[in-house]
Order: sequence, then C-alpha cells, then structure tokens
Amino acid sequence: QVQLVESGGGSVQPGGSLRLSCAASGSIFTFYVMGWYRQAPGKQRELVATISRDGSTNYGDSVKGRYTISRDNAKNMVYLQMNSLKREDTAIYYCNGWDLAKNFWGQGTQVTVSS
Repeated sequence: QVQLVESGGGSVQPGGSLRLSCAASGSIFTFYVMGWYRQAPGKQRELVATISRDGSTNYGDSVKGRYTISRDNAKNMVYLQMNSLKREDTAIYYCNGWDLAKNFWGQGTQVTVSS
C-alpha cells in the first residue's frame, strides 16, 4: 500500500509563499488523481487542487491564480506552490491520492499565515 508523506508547512506572513511537497512511497501512477486538501479549525475539509495522471489540473475557487499544483513522476512527488498567502489560507494541508477504488491520505502539514 502506497503511503503519502507531506512536508514543507510552516509559518509565513501574509503575502508570502510556501511550497508543500508530498512524497509517495511507491509509484504515483498508482493514483488516477492526486491532490491537496485543507482543513481549518472548525471547518470541513475542502479541495485545494488536484492533478490527474494526464496532467490536467483543477483548483478550488479560493486559491485560483495563487496556487500551482505539479507532479514529478520520476521522483514520485507532488508539489503545491502557494503564493500571495492570506490569513484565511491557514489550515492543515493534506495530500491525497485516489486509485479509482479508495482514497489515500497523508498525515497533514500545518500552514499558518500570520503577521
């Protein structure tokens, strides 16, 4: 079973940038779609961005134009470049993989946007 491990979270000031990484223990071709989701305190988990096996991407409305998802198939990695961060982007960010049968989740990485 492939495991997903996130890294790159931390604290940043509004307007700053962070890049999250998701390392898969096996081939990311296992997953039809990979993505990032986030959950803020007291809120439901929400879609941030997804990238399909063919490279097509999808973004949540709140991050369009600021975030970019990418994948490196050779390294079995998925990335989330986050620019122009806002306080409301503060959340735990989770890496996700869907293999057409079930979802796989990482343990999450905290992103805090604060001055």
